[in-house]
Amino acid sequence: MSARPREFAQEHLQQLARAQELLASSSFAARMSDYAGAPLQGALKLASPTLRKGVDQAIEHAILACLKLAIRSLKNIPRRRPQTRLASTWAGVAGGFAGLFGAVALPLELPLTTILMLRAIADIARHHGEDLEKMEARLACVEVFAYGAEKRSDFGYYASRAMLGRLTSEAATLLAHRGATNVSTPVVTALSKEVASRFGIVVYEKIAVSAVPLASAASAAAINVAFMNHFQKIAHGHFMLRRLERIYGTERVREEFALLEGMEGG
Repeated sequence: MSARPREFAQEHLQQLARAQELLASSSFAARMSDYAGAPLQGALKLASPTLRKGVDQAIEHAILACLKLAIRSLKNIPRRRPQTRLASTWAGVAGGFAGLFGAVALPLELPLTTILMLRAIADIARHHGEDLEKMEARLACVEVFAYGAEKRSDFGYYASRAMLGRLTSEAATLLAHRGATNVSTPVVTALSKEVASRFGIVVYEKIAVSAVPLASAASAAAINVAFMNHFQKIAHGHFMLRRLERIYGTERVREEFALLEGMEGG
């Protein structure tokens, strides 16, 4: 096995910088606050416990459905470029439907939108050289849902990834080496709940924007497109870094990424 190159090629430095930019871009909440013309903090304080319970269940069902799909049916379908516009269009259609019927449609709309997002994420993963015949790569697609919440200065992308890494690794080993397809196993359930808890932050932000008085079927569709686009950006950054890690090694890429973050913070 040949030694990994120590110094980054110029094109790879540019790709690393682009990945860092995508992963550090303004949060979904910040961009949607601009869209709604008002801050979102506290927008759901008046939501009933019943509504919150229904939303939490919808989030868990959506992530569980994505895990089932990732485990059983994500394939290496060759394409030249990810079909991001088509994915966003379908997300807009689903959001428009939800806008017509309000919160009652969420248990149907959210799993549909999330599965559409997973398909788009898998498309991006293939574009960046991931082998979706490997269980670890498939689960890396599901991980993207955990990276979309607002970034904290003390808790960046690699810290989030390290926390998920153990669960993902254990789940991939179980599902790949033992031939298991049962998503009810404890480690897969733990991974599902961890991803759902983080994904839920952004889902609540989306619901908060949809709850403003100006929301309609058309605006709900636009919000869902923004929701889709947000996670597509995260996916591009995530899989760009993983591609660089296959060339230079995880630690080397992480070191360079940290330098970029330090330059941004300074």
